Amino acid sequence: MLKDNIKALRQAKGLSQEELALQLNVVRQTISKWEQGLSVPDSELLVSLSKVLDTPVSTLLGENILKEKEDSLSELAKKLELINLQLIKKKELNRKIWHYLFITIFIIIILIFLGLFFLGNKYMEWDYNDPELAILGVGIHSFIWLFVRIAPIVLVIIIIGIYLTRKK
Repeated sequence: MLKDNIKALRQAKGLSQEELALQLNVVRQTISKWEQGLSVPDSELLVSLSKVLDTPVSTLLGENILKEKEDSLSELAKKLELINLQLIKKKELNRKIWHYLFITIFIIIILIFLGLFFLGNKYMEWDYNDPELAILGVGIHSFIWLFVRIAPIVLVIIIIGIYLTRKK
C-alpha cells in the first residue's frame, strides 16, 4: 500500500520525515499523515516523491511492473482517487462508531438516573449493624453521590460528541 511504500523507501534512502519534507517543500506532518494512511499526496507531489525516492510512481502505489513505463497523470489521478475513497470510507466508519458509542453511553446514563429515581434510597433503611450490609450501603451511597455529581458533566460532553459526530 502507498503508506507502507513511502515509509519503507524513505527509510531505505536514510531520510527522516523532516528531510523528505524539506525536499518536497511540505511540512513534516504531511509526510507523517501519508505514512499513517490519513491522507495521500496529490499527483504532482507523487511524481516529485518518486523522483526524490528514485522509484517509479507505480512502485509507490504498490504495483509490481514488468516493464518500466511513464505513468500518465490520469492513471495517477484514478489510483489516488481510489485511495482517497478508501480513506473516506474508513473515516466515515470511525465517525459512525463514535456516534453510536456516544448515543449508547447517553442512554445508559439516563437509564441509571431513572433507576436511581424510582428505586429511591431504600438502602438507607437497612440494618447497618451488619458489617456486610454497612459496607454495601456505603458503597451504594458513594456510587450515587459520585454519579449524581459527575453524570451531568458527562452528559453534556456526550451531547456535544453526538452533535459533532452526526452525519453532515
